Amino acid sequence: MAEFIIQGGHKLHGEITPQGAKNEALQVLSAVLLTREPVTISNIPDILDTRRYMDILKLMGVKVTRIDAHTFTFQAEDVDFEQLHTEEFVRLSAKIRASIMVLGPLLGRYGKAYSGKPGGDQIGRRPLTTHFEGLEKLGAVISTSTDEKFFELEAKQLKGCYMQLNEPSVTGTANIVMAAVLAEGETTIFNAACEPYLYQLCTMLNKMGAKIEGIGSNLLKIKGVKELHGCEHRIFPDMIEVGSFIGMAAMTQSELTIKECACDHLGLIPYTFAKMGVKFDRVGDDLVVHGQEPYSIYTNPMDASILTIADAPWPGFTPDLISIALVTAIQAKGSVLIHQKMFESRLFFVDMLQSMGAQIVLCDPHRAIVVGLAREKKLRATRMSSPDIRAGIALLIAALSADGTSVIQNVEQIDRGYEQIVERLNALGAKIDRV
Repeated sequence: MAEFIIQGGHKLHGEITPQGAKNEALQVLSAVLLTREPVTISNIPDILDTRRYMDILKLMGVKVTRIDAHTFTFQAEDVDFEQLHTEEFVRLSAKIRASIMVLGPLLGRYGKAYSGKPGGDQIGRRPLTTHFEGLEKLGAVISTSTDEKFFELEAKQLKGCYMQLNEPSVTGTANIVMAAVLAEGETTIFNAACEPYLYQLCTMLNKMGAKIEGIGSNLLKIKGVKELHGCEHRIFPDMIEVGSFIGMAAMTQSELTIKECACDHLGLIPYTFAKMGVKFDRVGDDLVVHGQEPYSIYTNPMDASILTIADAPWPGFTPDLISIALVTAIQAKGSVLIHQKMFESRLFFVDMLQSMGAQIVLCDPHRAIVVGLAREKKLRATRMSSPDIRAGIALLIAALSADGTSVIQNVEQIDRGYEQIVERLNALGAKIDRV
């Protein structure tokens, strides 16, 4: 098990380019199963989760050809269903939550699908209800294997219908859309997730010959087609990395230019950090974050209430950046209530920040009040362990701003979502060793 040793207190300076979006990559990699023709995808982040998912595709019989470090061609000429019953498939599926997204494309193309029970971050309950209810409405019959290691789905012919999702699940919407593009008739999905990841997936599917209307909204209309063909697709920059770098620059008083951010697709991310007092400028498609002394959290002049930052389905503030917003507030001037509505275990890393000297009150599993230190004192170095991807990068940000040398264990969690983070940050002036 690897760990990071971080010498805190070094300001960062320079330019950094976000990797390709992890969450989009896992969706569009699933979509290659919908056609027997080659699909070329560029800007794939070289991270643990995408490598694991490509291992699953290879096991299923997908031919994967590397063009360069971030560009691959995939050809699912046929799928080896025998491999979907193996212990290796179960093992790989258990390492990554995205493994559930093989169900939609396999069901749409072959009328049958199998999936091992998915893994992923331990951040609270993440039910699969939306996936299964949506696929059932299209005509799938769902069961669990006798040993309870597999989900098994069958459908003689998927048929389009109207459905209102019980929640705007991102991966649930993706799974249903990938099944519906090859279903008979028209499918209408209301309360669909509309994150940029879905915008990109639907845009790619239309390039492959699908007929999807309402892309970017929560009302999707899909006319089923007989088959899809190959295409070329480029993944968006990772908006979670963009937000992570904004918070990192603020906490370490660093002047950073974040390049090629796809600023028009960042939603409330810039707005939320601006409310926390972080100053930055948009220059073309780049964001320039200014190193600054205490940044002051916005106070409502009407009632003097403290700022509340809460996650919500898109176009609300993404839950993947709640941990970053929380750690950024530590050195702000003022107080902020962080409300993590969607996952009940995501704030449980704050005890490590408290041990560093952060003034945080954990009210309950969903809410924490951060009383900013206003740079009147630094965080102190400590030894920590990363519980999940986003908490891991939040702890890294805290360690970079702390006084002394910190250690973060279980950094494989960070590797799942951030490509070569040590090398990229050291190039900006950080002092991080990987052991």
